[in-house]
Amino acid sequence: MNMLNKHLTKLLILMLVAVSADARELTLLYTNDIESVYEPVESTWREDMERMGGMAQLATLVRQERAAADTSLLLDAGDMFTGSLSKATGGRLVFDLYSAMGYDAVNLGNHEFEYGWRALREVMPRARFPVLNANIFFEGADVSFGQPYTILLAGDIRVGVLGSMGIDAFRNTIMKSNRAGLTVLTPLEILQPIIDQIRPEVDFLVVLTHQNRTAPMQTDKESDPEVQRGFDEDYELAGALRGVDMIIGGHSDHGLEKPVRHPETGTYIGMTFGQGMHLGYAKFELGETNRLVDGRLIPVNADKLAAAPDIAALIDQARQAHPELTEVVAEMSERVARRYYRESPLGSLLADMLREHADADLAVFPAGGIRADLEAGPLQIEEVLNVFPFTDTVATASLQGAEVMALLEKVVSLDYGLAQVSGTKIIFDRTRDVGDRVISAEIGGQPFDDQKVYRIVTLSFTATGGEGYDMFGPEVVISEQRVSDVLIRGFSERKIISAPAPGRLVDQLR
Repeated sequence: MNMLNKHLTKLLILMLVAVSADARELTLLYTNDIESVYEPVESTWREDMERMGGMAQLATLVRQERAAADTSLLLDAGDMFTGSLSKATGGRLVFDLYSAMGYDAVNLGNHEFEYGWRALREVMPRARFPVLNANIFFEGADVSFGQPYTILLAGDIRVGVLGSMGIDAFRNTIMKSNRAGLTVLTPLEILQPIIDQIRPEVDFLVVLTHQNRTAPMQTDKESDPEVQRGFDEDYELAGALRGVDMIIGGHSDHGLEKPVRHPETGTYIGMTFGQGMHLGYAKFELGETNRLVDGRLIPVNADKLAAAPDIAALIDQARQAHPELTEVVAEMSERVARRYYRESPLGSLLADMLREHADADLAVFPAGGIRADLEAGPLQIEEVLNVFPFTDTVATASLQGAEVMALLEKVVSLDYGLAQVSGTKIIFDRTRDVGDRVISAEIGGQPFDDQKVYRIVTLSFTATGGEGYDMFGPEVVISEQRVSDVLIRGFSERKIISAPAPGRLVDQLR
């Protein structure tokens, strides 16, 4: 009897070992749209923490989660660039930080093209990880701009990872001059053949995407359903692609508290709210069908997470190399914030500075160009450049009649947020069809006159068709004056900064 018990015990142990060997686990940690937000932000919309995010705090959280997981990968869906330090270092700091944090693969986002694709190609070799994109090509050549895919080894688990960018993200959110010489094809037509090729070689397959509707420029977006932009393109792609276990998305800065499973294909979709304020977590049990056993967003609680010393040191070194960024140019008497679908105090302030510089009748400042809020206290150049980090120059045009009205209608279309203005008052109804929302408009304190020629000022990105602003003709004047310099000078001349009075963009729905 004892001998029988010994044999049964041995058999049970062997069975348990076999089950354990079959039940392999893979943990995916993921981010998207960090956009060089290197310091924690005030989380005024939350009651459980005062500060969220910060690159060094995120690094600490990543390392904690990787230490707790048997096998893990760290992935990013794109938009690593932007911000003053990224701009000052031409993107070098970005790749150094992501390398030090241990990213296994990243996808290219539209912001990686802010300094032009040639500058991006020059700095990409700094990355100690694959920089992916499968559907952006050099014009006239069957050569992809990025690395289409990679096969990573997590323990003994082989993971295929592909990258792609959406058509709208490429065409309407990258300045034309920064993508000249490149073209884009639809993600589906490029991704599926690659998936079919490598799927037999891997145990798990991830697609990193950068698509969906353009992100809202609003810090508290996780608490404001009105501005959350969704993940329609990712959901559609999840239903069309075969052989994909998970899509990790970016660009819309939408957030999914837990991954969403497409009912037809079984593909999971995950994304964070961006800006490094959450870490995506998805734990899978691998087998004949790869099954999600735990998925969530982990807030980056900067009140409790210590800054990783090596990451903080890299950021500090970049600041020390560019001491001009620490110059104080003004004093903020109050917090001045962004709003994506509403009149924005910060947007009005920036539009005023642009209009004053150009001595224009009307200034239009796109909502997507306003990248950070300004807190009360001394204002450094670094903070101004975090608000507007782009290389745009000042663009002016003389428009009349239908062209001006088309511009005003575009301002209130909400396609890419509510554009901010100076020199005008627009009363509109967002419930009406796009192109027929303006109820009345004043320019320079007088009713809009469709027989009058108005001097318009905006950004070179907007004036050359960015975000669908196609009403500017060939007579538009693109100057060499950088918008960022205009803003720095505008803050410096004002010295003490308060929010402008509201009332320029009046939505009858409110």
